[in-house]
Amino acid sequence: MATVGGIGYLPAAPGTWGSLAAVPAALGLHWLGGFPALAGLSAASFVFGLWAVGQMTRDEADPDRSEIVIDEVMGQWIAILPMSLAFWLRDDSIRVLPWPAWVFPFLAFRFFDIVKPPPVGWADRIKTPMGVMLDDAIAGVLAGVVCALLGIVYHGLVLG
Repeated sequence: MATVGGIGYLPAAPGTWGSLAAVPAALGLHWLGGFPALAGLSAASFVFGLWAVGQMTRDEADPDRSEIVIDEVMGQWIAILPMSLAFWLRDDSIRVLPWPAWVFPFLAFRFFDIVKPPPVGWADRIKTPMGVMLDDAIAGVLAGVVCALLGIVYHGLVLG
């Protein structure tokens, strides 16, 4: 469960693979149930991730193992939430989104997850299942804010 069906065992950059797998899953969740479905499952994946990470890393000093990617999936979903909300509020089909609307949240989340600026780095230093999940949740929030601001600027200035 913590490896999201084994995605975390893919070679080279399992966190990136987890984030990449989260993007089409987010599209499917939004398509099936809109913003409420994606937001609800993002929150549920945080809670479930705490449990799964705890189970997988019981008695380990550092639970942040590379094959654990439930945190990346959850963080990527959080990064996509502003876009999901905007389309849900406008009652637009998310299936017609241009590619930058999917690529930018992915890139922004990976940036914050890898670089770990404050407060992401602070949460990453918490060597518990909460720290594993929290650093990616914060990275997702930061990425979502950046993407929301980019969308506001683009739609206000370019399409205005």
